[in-house]
Amino acid sequence: MFDIGFTELCMIGLVALLVIGPEKLPKVARVAGFWVGKAKNTVAKVKAEIKEELDAEELRQAVREQNGFEEIDQFKAEADELRQKINKPMPSIVPSPKRAKKL
Repeated sequence: MFDIGFTELCMIGLVALLVIGPEKLPKVARVAGFWVGKAKNTVAKVKAEIKEELDAEELRQAVREQNGFEEIDQFKAEADELRQKINKPMPSIVPSPKRAKKL
């Protein structure tokens, strides 16, 4: 997490031992461990909430896209209906077979 090697950790422990003293060091280490654990827990919760929000946004986006596809399907249906109307022969323009023989 902090990219601290073993040597750096030993150096921090030695400085803490000299500054805090051997009597108070276990208590300070316990309190520091408690706060580090609490910070890790908070970071994990924030990450989980962000992931949930991103998943919810992806779901909303999928619904928006699906609504867009429904509109496309509606346009296709309207285009098919118009195509059928255009391809349907009109009785006044097309002569009947009896009239065609006479002409």
